[in-house]
Amino acid sequence: MNYITQEWPDPLVHVQTISENGLSSIPHAYVKPPVDRPNLNIASDEINQSSNLPIIDIECLLNGSVESSEETMSAISSACREWGFFQVVNHGVSYELMAKVREMWREFFYLPMEEKMNYVNSPITLEGYGSRLGVKKDAILDWGDYFFLQVFPESVRSYDKWPKVPTPLLSAITEEYSKAMMNLCKLLTQVLSTNLGLDKTFIWKAFGEEEIGSSIRVNYYPKCPQPGLTLSLSAHSDPGGLTVLMPDYRVNGLQVRKEDKWITVKPVADALIVNLGDQIQVLSNAIYKSVEHRVTVNSAEERLSVAFFYNPKGDVPIGPAQELVNPVRPSLYKSTTYDTYRLYLRNEGPCGKSKIETLRAD
Repeated sequence: MNYITQEWPDPLVHVQTISENGLSSIPHAYVKPPVDRPNLNIASDEINQSSNLPIIDIECLLNGSVESSEETMSAISSACREWGFFQVVNHGVSYELMAKVREMWREFFYLPMEEKMNYVNSPITLEGYGSRLGVKKDAILDWGDYFFLQVFPESVRSYDKWPKVPTPLLSAITEEYSKAMMNLCKLLTQVLSTNLGLDKTFIWKAFGEEEIGSSIRVNYYPKCPQPGLTLSLSAHSDPGGLTVLMPDYRVNGLQVRKEDKWITVKPVADALIVNLGDQIQVLSNAIYKSVEHRVTVNSAEERLSVAFFYNPKGDVPIGPAQELVNPVRPSLYKSTTYDTYRLYLRNEGPCGKSKIETLRAD
């Protein structure tokens, strides 16, 4: 299976353009099958009962050693085992920096289309301004645009895609924010490693140490006239290691699958949402699991979120840690590289957890 070409398989249309045309109905290409459509009539009491992911204050981890923060370590361990998602507060990332990132990227998406098209992406790298993740022809599309950048290591960057509008400061602010995210993810992987009974640097070393890859995707979800028929981002688990999301605190949209129910997440102001990717599920031999999530659309409000992805170096084989394999719990997955693994998502687009099942050991 190798669909990737220089050009998108269908005519390139940005969702923002469709939304701003004031249509009363969405094009057929965005209409999801009934089984995949969001239930926007869910009772308010159910939303209130289950809308918040675990909220964990990690200030003690910033000020002391990982091993000495027993209560916080335990809370993260429980969240990883029970949810695969959690929110972190007092995380050490400047709130002023977070606000600048949101404001500047929102300004980018407000630019005239001809200016944004100078940064349009292609199926080869996905870097730049785009509207679809998969390259399979005649796919059912998601109601959202994005800007995607490879950030670290610096050697993989396509600097021609780093935006110089609406101000050159946007690239500098994005890099500053990404450095803060790298530090946060390194700390969180120390926690995960320790909680798994491994050396605290285990995940960092397994992912490639100083060559660990990271990227950032700014998601822009325009208003939609028929929010019950489509999704901003279809159900999927993230293919990488860790994802740290700065959500839109004004408008809910993220939903997490838990026990076959879709839970609408209510972000806490200035918190960051952390979720485990497929590579952590493989490395932990499924002690920790990545979890499906999706994003709904809104008829009255646009949304903007910023996702940071912390991933293994592309050519490093990732398999279950041998320390977590024993006769009672044999190795559940075959090893593969992240470069090979993510091609599936690149080809197919968001597709639940179907890819990780192909790694099941015989």
